[in-house]
Amino acid sequence: MAGMVLVSIAYLPPVEYFSVISRADEVLVEKEENYLKQTYRNRCYILSAHGPQLLSVPVYLGSLHKTPVKNIRIDYSKRWQQVHTGAMTASYNSSPYFEFYFNKIEKIILKNHEYLFDLNMELTNSLLDILKMKKTISYTTNFISVGDMEYDFRYKITPKEKSHFAFKKYFQVFNNGEGFVPGMSIIDLLFNMGPEAVDYIKA
Repeated sequence: MAGMVLVSIAYLPPVEYFSVISRADEVLVEKEENYLKQTYRNRCYILSAHGPQLLSVPVYLGSLHKTPVKNIRIDYSKRWQQVHTGAMTASYNSSPYFEFYFNKIEKIILKNHEYLFDLNMELTNSLLDILKMKKTISYTTNFISVGDMEYDFRYKITPKEKSHFAFKKYFQVFNNGEGFVPGMSIIDLLFNMGPEAVDYIKA
């Protein structure tokens, strides 16, 4: 893959999200679509001692059924920041590279962004920086209808369907003796593999 890819925003996206980005020169992020519930746009999965754990950012949907993703506001009436950072610490504080990266991620989560879009993009840009993946990122200015475009991954990377991504095994602190657990957030790979994470993504 080369050229451009079109992706949605995502909260601490899964590994496959960054694998798609790694193979492109330019990343176009969807800003004009209507928000979709129960997607990676406001959730991720980490690997806890009890198996995969869902972390979800609560949002206000407003009175309209169709709200542009760029206008989705975060609901701070719920203590989600403490829940998320606490869960990450419990799951990964014994992983080899947790102490190298966690503080940077935690600071962004604790910033109290008003909009989900801004939180996600700051996290994604920070992760790209950690992974030393320099990409040109731009944003849609109008909604592009879903078609058969090969470079459109907005609705292909989703927790609602089984991924077609060819997951390769890597070391995980928690796998409950059941072997490798695929589909986790990029932070699972990063905390466990550190600088080798980018080689895994690009392989």
